[in-house]
Amino acid sequence: MVAYGVQRPVFSVYDLLVGSRHSNPSSGFDIINLARKGFPKSVLVSFAKKISLNIQELAGILHISERTLQRYEDDAIIKTEYAEKAVELARLYTRGEEVFGSMDKFKIWIKTPSVIFRGEAPVTILDTSAGFDMVFKELGRIEHGIFA
Repeated sequence: MVAYGVQRPVFSVYDLLVGSRHSNPSSGFDIINLARKGFPKSVLVSFAKKISLNIQELAGILHISERTLQRYEDDAIIKTEYAEKAVELARLYTRGEEVFGSMDKFKIWIKTPSVIFRGEAPVTILDTSAGFDMVFKELGRIEHGIFA
């Protein structure tokens, strides 16, 4: 347990993206540097697999064509704008794991249509920053037992 009774997620944002335990996974500056520097396409593809997104879903969230994403070499560094969106996605999945208690439960929830999201699955609205905000807010409501 950490301060205020919130359990640390199994993965930090850094771990979820990069795939290795980091000495200080809670450092916001490490996340900022990761987004600024970007990371190889292979890291992005590995991350997508961890969170059960296919290339088409990932491309939609990142605002990149599926074909363009596929053209990147595995070791090519993806553009900062895509890296930043991927970091935000990792933050969301880390938060979801924290709220639901397991990544598997969160992955089911995020792909299940909900009345809260007008019959859409939460993952389908992640192509906009407003969609990310709505999903983060809903996770807060779930965490506090507030159901609409």
